[in-house]
Amino acid sequence: MDAVPLFIYAAAAALYAVHFARRDGRSGRAATMLLIAGACAHTFIIGMQTMEVWNAPFGSPSRAVSTFVWLLALSYLYTELTTDERAMGAFILPVMALLQIVPAVVQGREGTDPLLDSPWFWVHMLSLLFAYASFALAGVLGLTYVLQFKEIKRKSLGFFFPRLPSLHVLDEMNSRAVTVGWAFLTLGVAVGFVWASQARAVSPDDPQVQAFSAADPKILVTVLAWAVYSFAVVARRAMGWHGRRAAWLSALGFVIVMLSFLPINYFVTTSHTFQ
Repeated sequence: MDAVPLFIYAAAAALYAVHFARRDGRSGRAATMLLIAGACAHTFIIGMQTMEVWNAPFGSPSRAVSTFVWLLALSYLYTELTTDERAMGAFILPVMALLQIVPAVVQGREGTDPLLDSPWFWVHMLSLLFAYASFALAGVLGLTYVLQFKEIKRKSLGFFFPRLPSLHVLDEMNSRAVTVGWAFLTLGVAVGFVWASQARAVSPDDPQVQAFSAADPKILVTVLAWAVYSFAVVARRAMGWHGRRAAWLSALGFVIVMLSFLPINYFVTTSHTFQ
């Protein structure tokens, strides 16, 4: 089922690219309609998976990726519909399509560990996934800010300048995305510590519980990401780090987030995960 939104997102990505290159209104509107259709199909699939296990469908890495892509689709749609700006779709949709390949190819099953029945787990994962979706938007906005800035600095207003929002708009959008993501990441980390403490008290011999430690690579990278984004929020307000500095920080933070979300989830066996 996860292949359905993949194909729709890929088709929408192609239309957003056409809209960006040609500045064609019809292809842009068609891209938005396709994205809405993809988000609706994805919502239906996630709803079916939730009914299948009677739980939030992100107990396995593949389904967590699928839920992340769904939240990113909704977040971007909200941004586009509230700003009437489609240029970012040419950068966001390819990321969504590439990530959706993971659940389409690797069919994940929900874990049977009783720890997953805890409401702390649901809040922990939903908060982190929503934070990651916000950081994905911020990372793309940061990179497009840098592209726009370089063209202006060279005084060569070429391909990107007439197609991207102004530097001020990109910086403001980046700031909002980072702030929202940081708030949800903070909530997710805090709830994660509560969940881990509860799990140690209930199931101290569970191998996954024993993996909850300061040496867990996933925890280390998540805390590192929180530190980077906390610095980004404080630096913007207290040190005046706007523009390029903020853009590069948001891009760096998103790279760290993706390191925790994909390679560590799939390839590091010493990290806590639920297959």
